[in-house]
This record gives sequence, structure tokens and C-alpha cells, in this order.
Amino acid sequence: MLRRRGVLASIALPALTAVTVALGGCANTDSWVEATPAAGWPAQYADAANSSNTTTAGATDLQLDWTRSVKGELGAGPALGAHGWLVLNAQTEDGCSLMQWENAEHGRQRWCTRLHQGGGFFGPLIDGFDNVYVGQPGAMLSFPPTQWIRWRAPVIGMPSTPRILGDGLLLVVTHLGQVLVFDAHRGTVVGTPLDLVDGVDPTDFRRGLSDCDGARPDCPVAAAPAFSAASNTVVVSLWQPGAEESGLVGIRYHPGGTPLITREWTSDAVAAGVLASPVLSADGATVYVNGRDQRLWAIDAADGKAKWSVPLKFLAQTPPAVTPGGLIVAGGGPETELVAFADRGDYAEQVWRRDDVTPLSSSSLAGKVGYTVAAGTSVGPAGLSLLVFDPDDGHSVNSYPLPESRGFPLGVSVGRDQRVVVTTSAGQVFSFAPV
Repeated sequence: MLRRRGVLASIALPALTAVTVALGGCANTDSWVEATPAAGWPAQYADAANSSNTTTAGATDLQLDWTRSVKGELGAGPALGAHGWLVLNAQTEDGCSLMQWENAEHGRQRWCTRLHQGGGFFGPLIDGFDNVYVGQPGAMLSFPPTQWIRWRAPVIGMPSTPRILGDGLLLVVTHLGQVLVFDAHRGTVVGTPLDLVDGVDPTDFRRGLSDCDGARPDCPVAAAPAFSAASNTVVVSLWQPGAEESGLVGIRYHPGGTPLITREWTSDAVAAGVLASPVLSADGATVYVNGRDQRLWAIDAADGKAKWSVPLKFLAQTPPAVTPGGLIVAGGGPETELVAFADRGDYAEQVWRRDDVTPLSSSSLAGKVGYTVAAGTSVGPAGLSLLVFDPDDGHSVNSYPLPESRGFPLGVSVGRDQRVVVTTSAGQVFSFAPV
């Protein structure tokens, strides 16, 4: 009997060892299902850093493929997913307001639904699984590739364009200064929310909404935050109640830590106040932001202190575009010029300037190609045109009129298929295809 047991043991032990080795070799592979930004133009200014820059090699020869209207107004540009689906957060009198269209299929609508109105100045985010994240006054929502609500969660205020932090987490900053981290799949709050503004009435989540579109004092957070995974830094433009001007707030994300997010610094280095969304450099070390003093500012992302500033000679009303190499194309607006600077560490060097071009939107950079929406067309000063330019020296490569355009442009979105989408505040959508 003992001999038989010994034989069984000799068989069982190697088998158990094999099972143990097999189990030990199995790692947690759940990371592939975690939310990541879509490999396209996942939000209004491309990425979480607001860089308006993509690795897609932009096309210089385009043709207008289709135009369409949302039958309402737009306050933010579209998000473009990996499959070329575009998402728009419109403001309409009735009917649908959140829409998903097929860019490569002449704007054919996939689905649409209606959100509570009043927050169209913030855009949607689309992830690598084509899930959509978007806010409405008082709530954050997520939709799967169909129109049915995936999850909905209450918030205090109107959520700005959300950011994916990594680790399956979603950052949301509301216009009233509430900062939350959500599980992107479940819609549950992770960790403890952070309040940037004291004394906010949680039941009055629409307070100050009418001031957001013009970035006025009663809207504490009027622009989308910037996030860099390279430094785990979040930067928010904030106009505190009672303050004379808006400033910046630095927040640190601590992956897996407790607390998950902490307020690191508050900066009034831009004494005249900041305007539009901040932009973070590729290494997450520098914040670029427009000053209301008509200067472009570089701020240290570690402590909020000024690195340098440079005169623009105009008031940029949209964020600058920034490449990983440190080229900065200034933002746009009325009476602006198309100008680029290089970050030299402790100062900025002007690389080129086009005083014959009035960019009305932020530039969008795609490899060796830049795009912006300029005032006027080849036949005169009226109307709008999509300008294709070389970021190295600023020279024009091509220009395409936007037929019967109305309102002001909201920017240029560049898909991974090289398609280019331009939107206007009047709800017009122009889609260009590479030739």
C-alpha cells in the first residue's frame, strides 16, 4: 500500500508542479480592455494635452467630400474615432443633439440622441473601443458604439471635455471646479473628488453656464483641462469667484495612490489672466497658455512659475498647437496672424510669421502638414477657407473655400485616414478627403 502511494505521489507531484508553473506564467491581461484614447482625433484638440498635434501624416491635396448641418449650433469641434466615426455635441431647439456620423460614408448618421442643453461649448471624447464620453449640465454620460446609455453619473456643474488618465480611469473637471475620477467602464467615482472652488451649491449646477462661452468671471472653468501621462500632471484654467483675473491650477495624478489626485499649485504668473485651454508639452514639463495681455506664456508644470513669455501682437482666443519637438503655432481669432515659435528653454524664438493670414481657429498639425481655418478665400476677404501650410516655414501649400460658411470656425480635426473635418458655430460640418 505504501508502495502504491509512492507511485501516485511520483505522478502527482510533477503534474502539480506543471499546473503551478502554468498558473504562475499567467499574468493579468485585463489591460487590453481598459479605456484608451481613440487612434484618431479623440477630442477637440486632438489629445489630452490639448496639443492639436497628431502622428498621422497629413494630406496636402484634398477635395471637399461632403457637407452637412447639425440643424443647430456647435460650440466645440468633433471627436474622430479609429474607424472614422465622428461625434458632435450640438445645441438644437428640438430633436437630436449628440450625433455620431460616418465620416467616410458622406456623413451618414449612425445614431443620435438628445442631451440636456446648455453645455455645447465642451466637446465629446471617443476611446479606442468607440465608446463616447460627454457631459450635460449636472451629469457625465458614456455611450457604447450604439445610442443606448452605457452609464450616467451626477456631477456638480457642466463637465468639460473629459480626459483618459490611463489605468481605465476617466478625469472629469466641471465648469464649477469639481474634479472627479471615474472608472471608465462602470461610471463609478474612484477616490475622493477635489473641489477647486469653495462654497458651491451642489443643487445649482447650472450657475454661471451663460458665462462659459465667453470665458467670463462667473464661469470658474471655461476651458478644457490639459493632462500629460508623461508627468501625471493636470492643468486647469480657473477663475476663482471674486478674483480679478483667471489663473492656472496644477493637479497631480497618483496612479494607484491614496489620494488619487492632489492639488499641487496655484499660479497667477499670467497677471492679466489666461484665455482658452492650456496645452502641455510632450514631456509634460511645460504649460503653454494664452495671456489676456496678448502674450504667449510658458509655465513650469512642476510649480506654476513662469519660464518665459513672448509678445504675439494680437489676442489669441484659441489654444496654441504644439509639436513634440517644441514648435508652437500660436492660437487664432479675429485680427490675429499665423505665427510659430520654438521653445528654447528659457526663452521663445520666433521661427516665422505670416501677417497676410488671419487664422480664426487653432492650427492642427499632422506630421509635416498644418491646417487652420483662415478668414477670406482666394477670390476675396469674405467667407472662410481651409488653409494647408508647412509648419517648418509657414508657407501656404493649398487653400480650399468653405462654401456658404457661416459663424466662426471651431477648428480642424484630422482623422487617421487623412480625412479633414472643419466645423463652424452655425452647425456646419465640412469633410475633406485626400486626393
